[in-house]
Amino acid sequence: MTQHQATQHLAQAQTGPPDPRRWVILALLCTAQFMLIVDVTVVNVALPTIGDELTLGAGALTWVVTAYTLFFGSLLLLGGRVADLLGRRRVFLAGLAVFTVASLVSGLAESGGVLISARAAQGVGAAIMSPAAMALVMSVFHGPERHRALGVWAAVGGTGAAFGVLLGGVLVSGPGWEWVFYVNVPIGVLVLVAVPALLKEQTAGQGHGRGHGHGHSHRHGHGVMPGVDIPGALTMTATPALLIYGLIQARDHGFGDASAWLPLVGALVGAAVFVVAERSAAAPLVRLPFLARRPLLGGCLVMLAASGVLISAFFLCSFYLQHVLGFSALKTGLVFLPVAVVTTVGAHLGSQAVARLGWRVTAGAGLGVAAAGALLLTGLERDGNAWTQVLPGFLLLAFGLGAGFVCAVTSAMHGVEHADAGLGSGLVNTGHELGAALGIAVVAAVAGASLEGGGAAGAPSVEGFGAAFATCAVICAVVAVASPALLPKGRPDPSAGPVFAH
Repeated sequence: MTQHQATQHLAQAQTGPPDPRRWVILALLCTAQFMLIVDVTVVNVALPTIGDELTLGAGALTWVVTAYTLFFGSLLLLGGRVADLLGRRRVFLAGLAVFTVASLVSGLAESGGVLISARAAQGVGAAIMSPAAMALVMSVFHGPERHRALGVWAAVGGTGAAFGVLLGGVLVSGPGWEWVFYVNVPIGVLVLVAVPALLKEQTAGQGHGRGHGHGHSHRHGHGVMPGVDIPGALTMTATPALLIYGLIQARDHGFGDASAWLPLVGALVGAAVFVVAERSAAAPLVRLPFLARRPLLGGCLVMLAASGVLISAFFLCSFYLQHVLGFSALKTGLVFLPVAVVTTVGAHLGSQAVARLGWRVTAGAGLGVAAAGALLLTGLERDGNAWTQVLPGFLLLAFGLGAGFVCAVTSAMHGVEHADAGLGSGLVNTGHELGAALGIAVVAAVAGASLEGGGAAGAPSVEGFGAAFATCAVICAVVAVASPALLPKGRPDPSAGPVFAH
């Protein structure tokens, strides 16, 4: 028996038999993650009503969305590392509690200031909770089942945006905009009660820095953190915050505006300071060699592209259906419903394909299909038909990207030790949020006047949509061609236990 096989055997023996409730636990964790993703888009539908009832201007309404996105995206890395150090279940429940209470306050808000502050608190809770939840999935599932579980997790990220639009339309048209937030409360309470009952702390805490008998944590020296790496924590938070804020400003004002490029430059400086701080820290928050691992970098880049293209497609198609074809928010959500289903199917088949064909072939094929779907969407017309012009291309796009999400998640987490699972999942989720912000900023710049209702006699122009979807097709094609260079060779090790093969 080789040393690696002996290590796997020991780790599996310590883990014990699979938890018989693991699929129920996965359903609860995915429900919580789904709630976070839905909350990005569900509010967009409610913004006009919120503005009217709370007398908010365009700038304040933008911050109702931006406050959540900014805090969610900027704190994911720190939240993931905190989960590794303090225990995944504990941190997950703390983040979920913050998110649930903030959702209640958001629904009760009677002023813009209270609503924006509560949305920021929702983002903080989401950032604490999301990487811990994904790390818990890594702790509960092992071997081939882990890849199936991560495939389900990846599908949640792809379908949340579509269901957000549909749910927002239903709630705003029915009980009112407040229920966009109230709906999170019973779900949050259910998960808060059920997860501690089903998942023991010793399972959740695997790998938060006490060794686990396989020697990796002791070797890397972050068993018990002797001090707090304040410079690392600050720069780990400030860098993504500046990057996301700059992308949001670029979406609204263009990349040439000082409000966009100054934060983006600040993010580059922050990244450089982070590297210097971690190299010189006695007890670094993040080991830099971990960030340089090829499967992790490749997976995060694929996530960046897949998330950017899918969220951009929802953004563009939503605008086209509502502002060009005159669809209501509810009708738009119904058009998106089959897209959400197909994304899930693509993720499911993608997880099977990764196990049989490997990451490179699956990602190349999936993103190639997505590129073909984006090309079909370049032909949108002023008097187009949603069912014949939008849906076919969007379904192809979503199917291919569903497989891409699975490749991104499973590649990024391949070889990640338990002690780093929270940080790894934080990086993947950061790629998702950055991709969404970057994708919308880019397509908004490319689409130009088509998103401003320009055109003859005030009729919306559609030329920009073709250019924006062509850009999406190019991104998918480039990543498809580059997948052999980005992703690991071969397939996941089907016998991998709690520790993946390096």
